[in-house]
Amino acid sequence: MGEVQPLPPRGFSPAIKLLATDMDGTLTRQGKFTAALLSGLEQLQGQGFPVMIVTGRSAGWVNGLAHYLPVTGAMAENGGVYFPLNAAPELLVDIPDLVAHRQQLSEVFTQLQRRWPQLHESDDNRFRLTDWTFDLKGLTQLDLDEMAQVCQGLGWGFTYSTVQCHLFTLGQSKATGLLQILERHFTAISSAEVLTLGDSPNDESMFAPALFPYSVGVANVKDYWDRLTHRPTFVTQAAEVDGFLELVNLLTSKS
Repeated sequence: MGEVQPLPPRGFSPAIKLLATDMDGTLTRQGKFTAALLSGLEQLQGQGFPVMIVTGRSAGWVNGLAHYLPVTGAMAENGGVYFPLNAAPELLVDIPDLVAHRQQLSEVFTQLQRRWPQLHESDDNRFRLTDWTFDLKGLTQLDLDEMAQVCQGLGWGFTYSTVQCHLFTLGQSKATGLLQILERHFTAISSAEVLTLGDSPNDESMFAPALFPYSVGVANVKDYWDRLTHRPTFVTQAAEVDGFLELVNLLTSKS
């Protein structure tokens, strides 16, 4: 394993103006939100640190989260859809016909099922617009690597998180979606002033230093360390939401 760098004790320079954070495995503890998370989000909001959710979860689920959580917006489907604060949702990928697109994704999934008949759609797949998901449970790393090759051969993207696998249009990613959102809604903020957070391979694009120089992985990102081409600049001591709260403490104690 390469060197793991802890959070900088003196904070970040330039100052952070926006946090873009993954959800599952980063803001959760064993798959659930905690009272401490909500308190941490409110603390950030109160001290002038806007937070954007950047998740692979479905548009249907994220629409609700954007409404109820103290955040400035939320991205769903790994860069597919954005829910601004108090505004209509926006597609972040060029898909002229969503119905036809979903049918194509279904056909790709059917082809994967011929090779891996145990595959099952994720619970939230029915609420998706731009990608297709199925459960990760029971799949080996060899399976995942082979799936990526099969999808690439078919002209589709593939990634996975701590909870599910994703099929999507080539080029769709959290990073490309986040850059679009900055251009549309946060023109005064540069990518160097965005702190990105995550814990798994579908967050990897947000760890690319040429795009986002400041990135943080919660400690469980080390489970995937050797599989990541781009790794977070810093890693917290604690895993999951406790690692996120380490960052909250660092940012708010410096403000």
